[in-house]
Amino acid sequence: MAKASKSQEEIANEAINHALKALRKRHLLEEAAHAPAFDALSRPIASQGSEWKEKAENLQVELQQCYKAQSRLSEQLVVEVAEARASKALVQEKESAIADMLKELTEVRDECSQLKMDLEQKIKSLELVVSENSEIKAQLEQMTAKAMKAEAENKMLIDRWMLEKMKDADRLNEANALYEDMVARLKASGLEQLARQQVDGIVRRSEEGAEFFLESNIPSTCKYRLNAHEGGCASMLFEYNSSKLITGGQDRSVKVWDTNTGSLSSTLSGCLGSVLDLTISHDNRSVIAASSSNNLYVWDLNSSRIRHTLTGHTDKVCAVDVSKISSRHVVSAAYDRTIKVWDLVKGYCTNTIIFHSNCNALSFSMDGQTIFSGHVDGNLRLWDIQTGKLLSEVAAHSLAVTSVSLSRNGNVVLTSGRDNLHNLFDVRSLEVCGTLKATGNRVASNWSRSCISPDDNHVAAGSADGSIYIWSISKGDIVSTLKEHTSSVLCCRWSGTGKPLASADKNGIVCIWT
Repeated sequence: MAKASKSQEEIANEAINHALKALRKRHLLEEAAHAPAFDALSRPIASQGSEWKEKAENLQVELQQCYKAQSRLSEQLVVEVAEARASKALVQEKESAIADMLKELTEVRDECSQLKMDLEQKIKSLELVVSENSEIKAQLEQMTAKAMKAEAENKMLIDRWMLEKMKDADRLNEANALYEDMVARLKASGLEQLARQQVDGIVRRSEEGAEFFLESNIPSTCKYRLNAHEGGCASMLFEYNSSKLITGGQDRSVKVWDTNTGSLSSTLSGCLGSVLDLTISHDNRSVIAASSSNNLYVWDLNSSRIRHTLTGHTDKVCAVDVSKISSRHVVSAAYDRTIKVWDLVKGYCTNTIIFHSNCNALSFSMDGQTIFSGHVDGNLRLWDIQTGKLLSEVAAHSLAVTSVSLSRNGNVVLTSGRDNLHNLFDVRSLEVCGTLKATGNRVASNWSRSCISPDDNHVAAGSADGSIYIWSISKGDIVSTLKEHTSSVLCCRWSGTGKPLASADKNGIVCIWT
C-alpha cells in the first residue's frame, strides 16, 4: 500500500514538472518570437517606430494569452493536487480497511484452525465412541447369550426343584401315613368311632349335634344392616342348627352375630392378616379362618381363644373347609400352589398336594374322602384325601373359579366363575346339570362365594352392582333380586335351618334377609 501511495505522489510531481517544462518551452518560444523585435530595436528607432508599436501590441496580446494559459494551468494544477490529496486520503482509508480485513482474515484463519482442531478431536472422540459402542454391543450379545443360558438353567433348576419338592411332599405323606399306621396299631382301642351311613347320597350322622332343617324360603326383606367390618367382608357362615352368623373381614377380626336381634355376640381376635375364608366344625366348637398372613387360625368358639395356628403355607391362604364327617380333618388352599390336609388333633399337616394352578375355593365331599377344588385356570378337580392323587378334572369355567359349594344331599356341586356363570355338576358323572346366569350379574372377585339353599332348591349369588340374584335350580330362572348393598357383594350364605340369608359386601356391610 505504501508503494501505491508513493506512485501517486510521483504522478503528481511529474504533472507539476511537466507543467513547468511546458511553461519553460513556451517562454523559449516567446523569446524566439521576440527575437525579431530585438533585431528591430537594434535598428534605428525612427525607421522602425510603427513596426515596433505593432509588434509591441502583438507581444502584449500574446503575453496576456500566456498569462491566461498560465492561470488555467495553475488552476488545473490546484485541481490535480486536490484530486491527488483526495486520492491519497482514499488510499489511506482503503489501506486501513485492508489492514482491518487482514486482521479479521487472520482471526478467521485462527478460528478456522481451532475449529479444524476441534473437529479432528470430535472425529477422534466419535471414533472412540463407535469403537466403545461396538465393544458394548458385543458384550451385550455375550450377556444376552449368558442370560438366555441362565434362564434355561433357571427353568431347569425350577423344574428340578419342583420335582424334589413333590418328592419331599410324597416322602412326608408316606412318613405321615406310616406314623398314622403306627398310632393306629398302638392305639386301636382309642380311635374315634364314627357311625356313617349313606342312603341315596345323604349322609346321616349318629354323633351328637345332627343337623335338621326346614324348607328354605325366598327372602325379600332386609331385616338388619350391620356395619360388620372395616375394609370389606369376604367370608361368613352360620353355625350348625343355629341362627348365629360368623363373619371375617379385612380388619383381621372374626365376629359372631345374633341374626335374631342383629347384635354382636363375640369377637375372635388374634389373626395377623385379612380373613379370606371361614369354616366351622360340625360340633360348633371350632372356627377355622384362612388368612392373608399365610397361616390358618383355629379358635375355640366357647372361650373365643385361639387353639391352633397352623403354619406351612408360603403365600396367602384363600380357602379352607372342614370334613363333613369329622371335626378333625381340615383342608386348605393357598397361593403357593399347594393344598394341605391338616389334623386338628395332632396340630400339623398330614398331606400336601402340589399343582401348577392356584386354588381359589375348595370343599370336602360328603364322605370326607374327596376334595373338590376350583382353580384359577377355570377347572374343577377332585383329589383323594389319603393319597393326594388327582381323581378327576373338568373344565368348569372359561375364567377363574371363585366358589365351590356342595349341596346338602352331596349329589350336586355348585361352581361360580369370573365368566359370570354359576354351573351345577352331578358329582357322580361330573356333567353339567344346570347353568345359572343373569344379564346384570357380574362376579366381583376371585373369592366371591355363592351358596345353595338347605333344601337344594335355590342358588344365591352376589354381583358387582350390589345386587343379590336368587335362581330356582329346577327351573333355571331368577326368582328374586335383592337390592340393599351399595358396593360389590362378595359372599352369600344360607342358614342351615332354611332362613335367614346373609350377604356381605366390599365395604364390610352385612345384610340379614328374611
